[in-house]
Amino acid sequence: MQNTNIPHRQRLVIRISRNSLSFATISNEVNGQIAFKPYILNTGISIAANLREAFRTQELLQDTYFRVLIMIDTPSLMVPIELFHEEEQRSLYLHTFQGHEQDEIVNTVLPDLNCVAVFSVNRDLKLVLDDHFATPTFIAATAPVWRYLHQRSYMGVREKLYAYFHDRRMEVFTFGQNRFKFCNTFETHDGHDELYYLLYTWKQTGLQADRDEMHIVGDIPDCEWLMEELQKYIKRVYTINPAGDFNRSAVTQIEGMPYDLMTLFVKGR
Repeated sequence: MQNTNIPHRQRLVIRISRNSLSFATISNEVNGQIAFKPYILNTGISIAANLREAFRTQELLQDTYFRVLIMIDTPSLMVPIELFHEEEQRSLYLHTFQGHEQDEIVNTVLPDLNCVAVFSVNRDLKLVLDDHFATPTFIAATAPVWRYLHQRSYMGVREKLYAYFHDRRMEVFTFGQNRFKFCNTFETHDGHDELYYLLYTWKQTGLQADRDEMHIVGDIPDCEWLMEELQKYIKRVYTINPAGDFNRSAVTQIEGMPYDLMTLFVKGR
């Protein structure tokens, strides 16, 4: 457990995906600045074992925190809020996604989008977290992005399709009437896959090539090539620049910080 004789910070954020682990908090040393620490994974052991080792070696994890937020990047199942029943979430999730039978199934409520995102947490990973924190809060890692881009979708009169690239995945979504009209995640291996998925989704959602907009953001492989190819088919394609979008917030200058974590600190969860 944590040493209660050391200074308290307000909140620790731990972001966990299958290929990355990082920690962030408000810095005690520089008022208002974010302390962000990516952890170099030992790929020969599990994420849970890496986290256990991080608790022994990472200075940022030695403080005591009043609140702990865990951002988990695993596949999410979107359930309309009026149809959601927590006692059914496990069976629904396991029916939709294979390979999570040994995981804990949790959820993030998205009231502004009238839905609940159901996702999984590796059981060993959750045990490590529960050993160190009394009441950690778990959210889907993309939740801050969904909420912010939903608000952003009201700018202008055109419909918008968004693609968020992170952790070797591409999340594609669009909104209508305060709901997801479409939300899916694609594994990305090269730009041709990304181009195919984006154009297929554009057509599937009925967006108009000469009227509506596509916005892409995040860690975009082959970004210049992808933009050139998309613009052959869609008139209005844009990349979102976090620095400009977030009024040059200092958090956007932190090297290696994922867009969802930037959004969390700038816009909340």
